[in-house]
Amino acid sequence: MQRHTAITPALGAALATLLLLSGCAGTAGAAGADSAETAAATPAPEAAASITLEEAWVKAADDGMTALFGHLVNEGGDTTLVAASTEAAEMAELHETVEKDGAMMMRQKEGGFALAAGETFVLEPGANHVMIMGLTGPLLAGDEVTVTLEFEDGSTLEVTAPVKDYSGANEEYDGAEAH
Repeated sequence: MQRHTAITPALGAALATLLLLSGCAGTAGAAGADSAETAAATPAPEAAASITLEEAWVKAADDGMTALFGHLVNEGGDTTLVAASTEAAEMAELHETVEKDGAMMMRQKEGGFALAAGETFVLEPGANHVMIMGLTGPLLAGDEVTVTLEFEDGSTLEVTAPVKDYSGANEEYDGAEAH
């Protein structure tokens, strides 16, 4: 009988431990589920909320096309700038500048501009820029232009940039239609 008494407390302790562990697993699973529900219920911040365009400017032009330049500062997570629009022109496109047959040519950037978390992406003459095509009127030095930038999550950032005289950035346009 004594032997039975010694086994029973050991067996009871083992069962109690097993129940405690299974209870913890159930609680952890429930907490995990609650955490997942909380994460799903809390929307990710919009990309546009963490992006700023610093030192923005637009090249003066009487007609045709021009471009928006500046420094896109990304204080959030990785995102992609996928489109742009403005009432100052018929269309706006994201452009890159590449060499073609020994000449610098600008063309639409397929897939947009990847903006890495915590980095600054430069839009500058002779390189990446927002092309503003089919101007609805002249853009003279001292004017301001509002451009809406759209990110991959659908969020938008409206920026206003001063128009400046600039004699560079005279690359050829490698596209089906030049305005």
